[in-house]
Amino acid sequence: MLELFALIFDTGCCVLIWMVQLVVYPGFHYYPTQPLLQWHKKYTALVTLIVLPLMLGQLITGGVQLIFEFSGFHLLKFLLILLTWILTFMIFVPLHRALEGSVEVQPVIRKLVVKNWSRTLLWTLIFGISVVEVIARN
Repeated sequence: MLELFALIFDTGCCVLIWMVQLVVYPGFHYYPTQPLLQWHKKYTALVTLIVLPLMLGQLITGGVQLIFEFSGFHLLKFLLILLTWILTFMIFVPLHRALEGSVEVQPVIRKLVVKNWSRTLLWTLIFGISVVEVIARN
């Protein structure tokens, strides 16, 4: 049952990050600077309401799996989850803050798009691990 909850959170994170990577961040290029800065404040507040519960759910289910069903598979998955947290708070939160205070937004947007491939890859791998686990259990 726990692996199904993990799969739900992992699927949510994977779908969300692909949407951000392919639609949201590249879409920032099409906004003039002032409207982008106004929208970005609203965007970050709203997307946090979606991202934070998904990331917390993923962290909790990954941690519970690691503690109660320890395996190399679960250890790898939990380390990948921790890496997404580190990247999010060490790279992406500062980039979003830089965007809010920037006069020249295009270089910051380019950094968001390029650097976000790392989280896209990580969340895709985490999702893949969950799918494999559910298939292996059934």
